[in-house]
Amino acid sequence: MINWLSQVGSVTFFNVRTIPQRKGAAITTAVGIAGVVAVLVGVLSIAEGFRAAMAVSGPADVAIVLREGADSEMTSGLSREETRLIADASGVARTPEGPVASAELFVIIDLPKRSTGTDANVALRGVGSMAARVRGDVRIITGRPFEPGRNEVIVGAGAARAFAGLDLNGRISVGDTEWEVVGVFSGGGGASESEIWTDSAVLQPAYHRGDSYQSVYAKLASPDAFQEFKDFLTTNPQLKVKTLRLSDYLADQSSMLTTFIERIGVAIAAMMALGALFGALNTMYSAVAARTREIATLRALGFGSSPVILSVLFESLAISLVGGIAGAALAYFALDGFKASTINWQSFSQIAFAFAVTPPLLVAAILWAAVIGLLGGLFPAIRAARLPVAAALRET
Repeated sequence: MINWLSQVGSVTFFNVRTIPQRKGAAITTAVGIAGVVAVLVGVLSIAEGFRAAMAVSGPADVAIVLREGADSEMTSGLSREETRLIADASGVARTPEGPVASAELFVIIDLPKRSTGTDANVALRGVGSMAARVRGDVRIITGRPFEPGRNEVIVGAGAARAFAGLDLNGRISVGDTEWEVVGVFSGGGGASESEIWTDSAVLQPAYHRGDSYQSVYAKLASPDAFQEFKDFLTTNPQLKVKTLRLSDYLADQSSMLTTFIERIGVAIAAMMALGALFGALNTMYSAVAARTREIATLRALGFGSSPVILSVLFESLAISLVGGIAGAALAYFALDGFKASTINWQSFSQIAFAFAVTPPLLVAAILWAAVIGLLGGLFPAIRAARLPVAAALRET
Protein backbone atom coordinates (compact mmCIF):
# COMPACT_ATOMS: atom_id res chain seq x y z
CA MET A 1 0.00 0.00 0.00
CA ILE A 2 2.82 2.41 0.91
CA ASN A 3 4.59 1.58 -2.33
CA TRP A 4 1.39 2.19 -4.31
CA LEU A 5 0.85 5.58 -2.67
CA SER A 6 4.47 6.45 -3.33
CA GLN A 7 3.99 5.63 -7.02
CA VAL A 8 0.85 7.79 -7.21
CA GLY A 9 2.62 10.69 -5.52
CA SER A 10 5.74 10.45 -7.66
CA VAL A 11 3.91 10.30 -10.99
CA THR A 12 1.45 13.04 -9.99
CA PHE A 13 4.27 15.33 -8.87
CA PHE A 14 6.06 14.75 -12.17
CA ASN A 15 2.91 15.48 -14.18
CA VAL A 16 2.09 18.68 -12.31
CA ARG A 17 5.67 19.93 -12.71
CA THR A 18 5.36 19.64 -16.50
CA ILE A 19 2.14 21.72 -16.73
CA PRO A 20 4.13 24.93 -17.56
CA GLN A 21 5.42 23.18 -20.66
CA ARG A 22 1.82 23.03 -21.87
CA LYS A 23 0.75 26.34 -20.41
CA GLY A 24 -1.20 27.45 -23.50
CA ALA A 25 -3.58 24.50 -23.43
CA ALA A 26 -3.75 24.48 -19.64
CA ILE A 27 -4.60 28.18 -19.44
CA THR A 28 -7.26 27.79 -22.14
CA THR A 29 -8.88 24.97 -20.19
CA ALA A 30 -8.69 26.84 -16.88
CA VAL A 31 -10.20 29.98 -18.44
CA GLY A 32 -13.04 27.94 -19.95
CA ILE A 33 -13.84 26.36 -16.60
CA ALA A 34 -13.55 29.76 -14.87
CA GLY A 35 -16.17 31.09 -17.31
CA VAL A 36 -18.51 28.20 -16.52
CA VAL A 37 -18.16 28.78 -12.79
CA ALA A 38 -18.54 32.56 -13.06
CA VAL A 39 -21.73 32.26 -15.12
CA LEU A 40 -23.18 29.58 -12.85
CA VAL A 41 -22.46 31.59 -9.70
CA GLY A 42 -23.67 34.82 -11.31
CA VAL A 43 -27.03 33.46 -12.39
CA LEU A 44 -27.71 31.49 -9.23
CA SER A 45 -26.73 34.47 -7.06
CA ILE A 46 -29.75 36.26 -8.56
CA ALA A 47 -32.03 33.51 -7.27
CA GLU A 48 -30.27 33.50 -3.89
CA GLY A 49 -30.58 37.28 -3.58
CA PHE A 50 -34.24 37.31 -4.56
CA ARG A 51 -35.01 34.46 -2.17
CA ALA A 52 -33.17 36.26 0.63
CA ALA A 53 -35.04 39.52 -0.03
CA MET A 54 -38.36 37.73 0.30
CA ALA A 55 -37.35 35.64 3.32
CA VAL A 56 -35.86 38.54 5.30
CA SER A 57 -39.25 40.10 5.89
CA GLY A 58 -40.93 36.91 7.04
CA PRO A 59 -40.52 36.55 10.82
CA ALA A 60 -42.12 33.51 12.44
CA ASP A 61 -44.38 35.59 14.70
CA VAL A 62 -46.13 37.45 11.87
CA ALA A 63 -49.14 36.06 10.00
CA ILE A 64 -50.94 37.20 6.88
CA VAL A 65 -54.65 36.63 6.32
CA LEU A 66 -56.22 36.55 2.84
CA ARG A 67 -59.61 35.70 1.44
CA GLU A 68 -60.20 31.96 1.20
CA GLY A 69 -58.95 30.65 -2.16
CA ALA A 70 -56.68 33.65 -2.87
CA ASP A 71 -53.09 32.86 -3.81
CA SER A 72 -51.81 36.43 -3.42
CA GLU A 73 -52.90 39.83 -2.17
CA MET A 74 -53.80 40.80 -5.74
CA THR A 75 -56.62 38.25 -5.81
CA SER A 76 -57.82 38.72 -2.23
CA GLY A 77 -60.56 40.89 -0.78
CA LEU A 78 -61.76 41.56 2.78
CA SER A 79 -64.41 43.86 4.20
CA ARG A 80 -63.79 46.28 7.04
CA GLU A 81 -65.83 44.09 9.39
CA GLU A 82 -63.76 41.05 8.47
CA THR A 83 -60.50 42.90 9.14
CA ARG A 84 -61.85 43.96 12.57
CA LEU A 85 -62.73 40.37 13.46
CA ILE A 86 -59.25 39.23 12.37
CA ALA A 87 -57.51 41.92 14.43
CA ASP A 88 -59.54 40.92 17.51
CA ALA A 89 -58.71 37.22 17.12
CA SER A 90 -57.10 35.17 19.85
CA GLY A 91 -53.31 34.94 19.55
CA VAL A 92 -52.74 38.48 18.24
CA ALA A 93 -50.25 40.59 20.19
CA ARG A 94 -51.77 43.60 21.91
CA THR A 95 -50.59 46.97 23.17
CA PRO A 96 -52.39 49.79 25.05
CA GLU A 97 -53.17 51.26 21.61
CA GLY A 98 -54.89 48.08 20.46
CA PRO A 99 -54.10 44.84 18.59
CA VAL A 100 -50.85 44.80 16.58
CA ALA A 101 -52.52 44.25 13.21
CA SER A 102 -52.67 46.17 9.96
CA ALA A 103 -55.45 45.93 7.36
CA GLU A 104 -53.85 46.68 4.00
CA LEU A 105 -54.45 47.43 0.34
CA PHE A 106 -52.04 46.46 -2.45
CA VAL A 107 -52.13 48.21 -5.84
CA ILE A 108 -49.68 48.48 -8.72
CA ILE A 109 -48.52 51.78 -10.25
CA ASP A 110 -46.10 52.59 -13.08
CA LEU A 111 -42.90 54.51 -12.43
CA PRO A 112 -39.82 54.99 -14.64
CA LYS A 113 -36.64 53.16 -13.74
CA ARG A 114 -33.66 55.36 -12.96
CA SER A 115 -31.35 53.21 -15.06
CA THR A 116 -33.37 52.99 -18.29
CA GLY A 117 -36.26 55.44 -18.01
CA THR A 118 -38.71 52.71 -18.97
CA ASP A 119 -41.84 52.24 -16.88
CA ALA A 120 -42.06 49.34 -14.44
CA ASN A 121 -44.62 48.11 -11.94
CA VAL A 122 -44.17 49.29 -8.35
CA ALA A 123 -46.25 48.21 -5.36
CA LEU A 124 -48.20 51.00 -3.63
CA ARG A 125 -49.43 49.70 -0.28
CA GLY A 126 -52.07 51.24 1.93
CA VAL A 127 -51.29 50.35 5.53
CA GLY A 128 -52.69 50.83 9.01
CA SER A 129 -51.03 52.63 11.89
CA MET A 130 -49.53 49.38 13.23
CA ALA A 131 -47.85 48.31 9.96
CA ALA A 132 -44.28 49.11 11.03
CA ARG A 133 -44.79 47.54 14.45
CA VAL A 134 -46.21 44.37 12.89
CA ARG A 135 -43.16 43.81 10.70
CA GLY A 136 -40.71 44.92 13.37
CA ASP A 137 -37.83 45.82 11.05
CA VAL A 138 -39.22 48.94 9.35
CA ARG A 139 -37.29 52.11 10.22
CA ILE A 140 -37.45 55.64 8.80
CA ILE A 141 -33.93 56.45 7.63
CA THR A 142 -34.63 59.81 5.98
CA GLY A 143 -37.51 62.22 6.47
CA ARG A 144 -40.54 61.32 8.57
CA PRO A 145 -43.56 58.96 8.61
CA PHE A 146 -46.60 59.92 6.56
CA GLU A 147 -49.44 61.68 8.35
CA PRO A 148 -52.74 59.76 8.39
CA GLY A 149 -55.41 61.29 6.16
CA ARG A 150 -52.95 63.13 3.89
CA ASN A 151 -51.67 62.39 0.40
CA GLU A 152 -48.22 61.47 1.67
CA VAL A 153 -46.10 58.40 1.08
CA ILE A 154 -42.94 56.84 2.44
CA VAL A 155 -40.83 54.75 0.08
CA GLY A 156 -38.64 51.71 0.65
CA ALA A 157 -34.91 52.21 0.25
CA GLY A 158 -34.82 49.74 -2.65
CA ALA A 159 -37.64 51.50 -4.48
CA ALA A 160 -36.04 54.91 -3.91
CA ARG A 161 -32.80 53.60 -5.38
CA ALA A 162 -34.38 51.94 -8.41
CA PHE A 163 -37.14 54.34 -9.54
CA ALA A 164 -37.21 57.97 -10.59
CA GLY A 165 -39.43 60.45 -8.75
CA LEU A 166 -39.07 58.83 -5.33
CA ASP A 167 -36.56 61.26 -3.89
CA LEU A 168 -37.36 62.84 -0.54
CA ASN A 169 -39.81 65.77 -0.95
CA GLY A 170 -40.53 64.66 -4.51
CA ARG A 171 -44.02 64.08 -5.88
CA ILE A 172 -45.56 61.22 -7.79
CA SER A 173 -48.82 61.28 -9.73
CA VAL A 174 -51.21 58.36 -9.39
CA GLY A 175 -54.27 58.87 -11.51
CA ASP A 176 -55.58 62.35 -10.74
CA THR A 177 -53.88 62.46 -7.33
CA GLU A 178 -50.45 63.73 -6.36
CA TRP A 179 -48.56 62.18 -3.47
CA GLU A 180 -45.65 63.77 -1.66
CA VAL A 181 -42.66 61.65 -0.65
CA VAL A 182 -42.03 62.53 3.00
CA GLY A 183 -39.76 59.69 4.09
CA VAL A 184 -37.55 56.78 3.08
CA PHE A 185 -37.58 53.58 5.15
CA SER A 186 -35.53 50.43 5.46
CA GLY A 187 -37.02 47.01 5.97
CA GLY A 188 -34.01 44.89 6.83
CA GLY A 189 -33.34 44.22 3.15
CA GLY A 190 -36.71 42.54 2.71
CA ALA A 191 -39.49 42.80 0.13
CA SER A 192 -41.08 45.81 1.85
CA GLU A 193 -38.08 47.93 0.76
CA SER A 194 -39.39 47.67 -2.81
CA GLU A 195 -42.76 49.20 -1.90
CA ILE A 196 -44.34 52.60 -1.41
CA TRP A 197 -46.51 53.01 1.70
CA THR A 198 -49.35 55.36 2.44
CA ASP A 199 -52.41 55.55 4.68
CA SER A 200 -54.95 52.91 3.62
CA ALA A 201 -57.79 55.34 4.39
CA VAL A 202 -56.37 57.71 1.74
CA LEU A 203 -55.63 54.99 -0.81
CA GLN A 204 -59.14 53.50 -0.67
CA PRO A 205 -60.98 56.49 -2.19
CA ALA A 206 -58.14 57.15 -4.63
CA TYR A 207 -58.74 53.71 -6.13
CA HIS A 208 -62.50 53.57 -5.48
CA ARG A 209 -62.13 50.65 -3.07
CA GLY A 210 -64.79 51.77 -0.62
CA ASP A 211 -64.26 49.98 2.70
CA SER A 212 -62.47 46.99 1.23
CA TYR A 213 -59.00 45.67 1.97
CA GLN A 214 -56.97 42.80 0.58
CA SER A 215 -55.04 41.43 3.53
CA VAL A 216 -54.41 41.69 7.24
CA TYR A 217 -50.90 41.47 8.67
CA ALA A 218 -50.91 40.47 12.34
CA LYS A 219 -48.11 40.16 14.85
CA LEU A 220 -48.70 37.18 17.09
CA ALA A 221 -48.19 37.02 20.84
CA SER A 222 -45.49 34.43 20.10
CA PRO A 223 -44.53 32.16 17.19
CA ASP A 224 -46.34 29.32 18.96
CA ALA A 225 -49.59 31.31 18.93
CA PHE A 226 -50.00 30.82 15.16
CA GLN A 227 -52.13 27.68 15.44
CA GLU A 228 -54.37 29.31 18.06
CA PHE A 229 -54.80 32.33 15.77
CA LYS A 230 -55.51 30.18 12.72
CA ASP A 231 -57.99 27.95 14.54
CA PHE A 232 -59.85 30.98 15.88
CA LEU A 233 -60.31 32.34 12.35
CA THR A 234 -61.19 29.09 10.61
CA THR A 235 -63.84 28.22 13.21
CA ASN A 236 -65.51 31.63 13.01
CA PRO A 237 -68.57 31.24 10.75
CA GLN A 238 -68.39 34.95 9.86
CA LEU A 239 -65.03 34.51 8.15
CA LYS A 240 -63.90 32.65 5.04
CA VAL A 241 -60.18 33.29 5.14
CA LYS A 242 -56.79 31.74 4.49
CA THR A 243 -54.15 32.13 7.21
CA LEU A 244 -50.40 31.73 6.64
CA ARG A 245 -47.20 32.55 8.42
CA LEU A 246 -45.68 35.50 6.57
CA SER A 247 -42.45 33.54 6.06
CA ASP A 248 -44.35 30.73 4.31
CA TYR A 249 -46.32 33.18 2.20
CA LEU A 250 -43.20 35.02 1.01
CA ALA A 251 -41.40 31.74 0.29
CA ASP A 252 -44.31 30.68 -1.89
CA GLN A 253 -44.37 34.06 -3.64
CA SER A 254 -40.69 33.78 -4.52
CA SER A 255 -40.69 30.10 -5.52
CA MET A 256 -41.75 30.51 -9.16
CA LEU A 257 -39.07 33.05 -10.05
CA THR A 258 -36.25 31.42 -8.09
CA THR A 259 -37.02 28.02 -9.60
CA PHE A 260 -37.03 29.50 -13.10
CA ILE A 261 -33.73 31.33 -12.54
CA GLU A 262 -32.08 28.25 -11.07
CA ARG A 263 -33.14 26.09 -14.00
CA ILE A 264 -31.96 28.66 -16.54
CA GLY A 265 -28.67 29.07 -14.69
CA VAL A 266 -27.99 25.35 -14.56
CA ALA A 267 -28.97 24.93 -18.24
CA ILE A 268 -26.62 27.72 -19.37
CA ALA A 269 -23.80 26.43 -17.18
CA ALA A 270 -24.35 22.88 -18.46
CA MET A 271 -23.99 24.02 -22.08
CA MET A 272 -20.84 25.97 -21.23
CA ALA A 273 -19.54 23.04 -19.20
CA LEU A 274 -19.81 20.81 -22.26
CA GLY A 275 -17.43 23.13 -24.11
CA ALA A 276 -15.08 23.27 -21.11
CA LEU A 277 -15.18 19.48 -20.91
CA PHE A 278 -13.99 19.15 -24.49
CA GLY A 279 -11.25 21.65 -23.69
CA ALA A 280 -10.14 19.56 -20.73
CA LEU A 281 -10.20 16.39 -22.84
CA ASN A 282 -8.06 18.04 -25.52
CA THR A 283 -5.58 19.30 -22.94
CA MET A 284 -5.17 15.96 -21.23
CA TYR A 285 -4.99 13.97 -24.47
CA SER A 286 -2.23 16.33 -25.58
CA ALA A 287 -0.48 15.88 -22.23
CA VAL A 288 -0.61 12.09 -22.52
CA ALA A 289 0.61 12.17 -26.14
CA ALA A 290 3.55 14.42 -25.18
CA ARG A 291 4.59 12.05 -22.40
CA THR A 292 4.09 8.72 -24.13
CA ARG A 293 7.69 7.62 -23.67
CA GLU A 294 7.85 8.85 -20.07
CA ILE A 295 4.69 6.93 -19.17
CA ALA A 296 6.00 3.81 -20.92
CA THR A 297 9.30 4.12 -19.05
CA LEU A 298 7.49 4.33 -15.74
CA ARG A 299 5.46 1.25 -16.62
CA ALA A 300 8.64 -0.60 -17.60
CA LEU A 301 10.17 0.32 -14.23
CA GLY A 302 7.27 -1.35 -12.44
CA PHE A 303 4.75 1.45 -11.95
CA GLY A 304 1.21 0.10 -12.09
CA SER A 305 -1.59 1.30 -14.34
CA SER A 306 -3.69 2.71 -11.50
CA PRO A 307 -1.02 5.23 -10.38
CA VAL A 308 -0.78 6.43 -14.00
CA ILE A 309 -4.58 6.83 -14.22
CA LEU A 310 -4.76 8.70 -10.92
CA SER A 311 -1.85 10.96 -11.80
CA VAL A 312 -3.55 12.11 -15.02
CA LEU A 313 -6.83 12.60 -13.17
CA PHE A 314 -5.10 14.65 -10.46
CA GLU A 315 -3.41 16.80 -13.09
CA SER A 316 -6.72 17.48 -14.80
CA LEU A 317 -8.33 18.14 -11.41
CA ALA A 318 -5.61 20.63 -10.49
CA ILE A 319 -6.13 22.62 -13.70
CA SER A 320 -9.91 22.62 -13.27
CA LEU A 321 -9.72 23.69 -9.62
CA VAL A 322 -7.47 26.62 -10.51
CA GLY A 323 -10.06 27.69 -13.09
CA GLY A 324 -12.96 27.03 -10.72
CA ILE A 325 -11.48 29.03 -7.88
CA ALA A 326 -10.61 31.89 -10.24
CA GLY A 327 -14.16 31.94 -11.64
CA ALA A 328 -15.70 31.80 -8.18
CA ALA A 329 -13.49 34.65 -6.95
CA LEU A 330 -14.35 36.74 -10.01
CA ALA A 331 -18.08 36.21 -9.48
CA TYR A 332 -17.84 36.99 -5.77
CA PHE A 333 -15.93 40.26 -6.09
CA ALA A 334 -17.89 41.43 -9.13
CA LEU A 335 -21.42 40.46 -8.12
CA ASP A 336 -21.85 39.92 -4.38
CA GLY A 337 -24.07 42.72 -3.07
CA PHE A 338 -24.78 44.11 -6.56
CA LYS A 339 -28.12 45.96 -6.44
CA ALA A 340 -30.79 45.07 -8.98
CA SER A 341 -34.53 44.65 -9.35
CA THR A 342 -36.77 42.16 -11.10
CA ILE A 343 -40.45 41.44 -11.41
CA ASN A 344 -42.20 39.16 -8.96
CA TRP A 345 -44.49 37.12 -11.19
CA GLN A 346 -47.04 36.49 -8.44
CA SER A 347 -47.62 40.17 -7.66
CA PHE A 348 -46.41 41.63 -11.00
CA SER A 349 -44.43 44.26 -9.10
CA GLN A 350 -40.74 45.04 -9.07
CA ILE A 351 -38.68 43.67 -6.18
CA ALA A 352 -35.34 45.31 -5.38
CA PHE A 353 -32.69 42.90 -4.16
CA ALA A 354 -28.95 42.35 -3.97
CA PHE A 355 -27.07 39.50 -5.66
CA ALA A 356 -26.07 37.00 -2.96
CA VAL A 357 -22.93 34.95 -3.65
CA THR A 358 -23.19 32.61 -0.67
CA PRO A 359 -20.52 30.16 0.58
CA PRO A 360 -22.66 27.09 -0.33
CA LEU A 361 -23.05 28.49 -3.84
CA LEU A 362 -19.27 28.97 -4.20
CA VAL A 363 -18.60 25.44 -2.92
CA ALA A 364 -21.16 23.96 -5.33
CA ALA A 365 -19.63 25.85 -8.27
CA ILE A 366 -16.09 24.69 -7.44
CA LEU A 367 -17.36 21.11 -7.13
CA TRP A 368 -18.92 21.59 -10.59
CA ALA A 369 -15.45 22.58 -11.86
CA ALA A 370 -13.92 19.52 -10.19
CA VAL A 371 -16.42 17.23 -11.92
CA ILE A 372 -15.55 18.78 -15.30
CA GLY A 373 -11.87 18.23 -14.58
CA LEU A 374 -12.32 14.61 -13.53
CA LEU A 375 -14.47 13.80 -16.56
CA GLY A 376 -12.02 15.62 -18.82
CA GLY A 377 -9.12 13.58 -17.49
CA LEU A 378 -10.83 10.18 -17.29
CA PHE A 379 -10.50 8.95 -20.87
CA PRO A 380 -6.98 10.34 -21.43
CA ALA A 381 -5.98 8.66 -18.15
CA ILE A 382 -7.35 5.30 -19.31
CA ARG A 383 -5.53 5.71 -22.64
CA ALA A 384 -2.28 6.44 -20.82
CA ALA A 385 -2.63 3.31 -18.71
CA ARG A 386 -3.32 1.14 -21.77
CA LEU A 387 -0.34 2.29 -23.83
CA PRO A 388 1.65 -0.75 -25.03
CA VAL A 389 4.99 -0.40 -23.25
CA ALA A 390 7.19 -1.76 -26.02
CA ALA A 391 5.58 0.32 -28.78
CA ALA A 392 5.57 3.47 -26.66
CA LEU A 393 9.28 3.14 -25.85
CA ARG A 394 10.09 3.06 -29.59
CA GLU A 395 8.31 6.40 -30.20
CA THR A 396 10.56 9.36 -30.90
